[in-house]
Amino acid sequence: MAASLLLWGVGTSRTLRAHWALAELGLAYEMRPILPRSGETLTPEYTALNPRQKIPLLQDGAFTLGESAAIVTYLAETYSTGAHGLCPGDQAERFRWLEWSFFTVTELDSTSLYVMRRHGVVQGLAHIYGEAPEVVAQAAEYFLKQLRHVSVALQDGRAHLLGDRFTTVDILLTTCLSWAQAYHIALDPPLIAYMERNQDRPAFREANARNSVRS
Repeated sequence: MAASLLLWGVGTSRTLRAHWALAELGLAYEMRPILPRSGETLTPEYTALNPRQKIPLLQDGAFTLGESAAIVTYLAETYSTGAHGLCPGDQAERFRWLEWSFFTVTELDSTSLYVMRRHGVVQGLAHIYGEAPEVVAQAAEYFLKQLRHVSVALQDGRAHLLGDRFTTVDILLTTCLSWAQAYHIALDPPLIAYMERNQDRPAFREANARNSVRS
């Protein structure tokens, strides 16, 4: 195990991704349970580590990495083993894995869900960025349009997005589906079943508990 691992951040869908990947890989790690917009990411200590002042942040010895998708990808490629693997071994499948990862964090997360969070009132940040109900509605519509690509991929009954193997793509996608559900976006039954199947994994339950810890 990698005793040098340290993860900063709790309390968000994005921090959950990093905790989940660490749990799936069976890695021991320390954590610093800081929250966004609490002032904790603005301290000189944290800013020296991450000038972007965002969470999550992973330290692996002297190596430091931000951005949730980058963190789970790094963990998968660095620490996957036969018993605990979160990325494909085949080269063609690896690029399909990256394609779905980029799609999920751009089209579903940042372009859709985070726009809703920035300008929404319910669980949102409209008090900071301004209320924009039309923008929120359009972002939700765009999310569902892009989500159809996921539904098409899953319609053959596969257990996970890349087939039989659970990968970091499933971590990214499941957190987006859960986020969408919290925003009352109606999900098709197969997508709900996919999300709940992934959330029933022991590693998810472990990660979810750690992502809620504040002391």
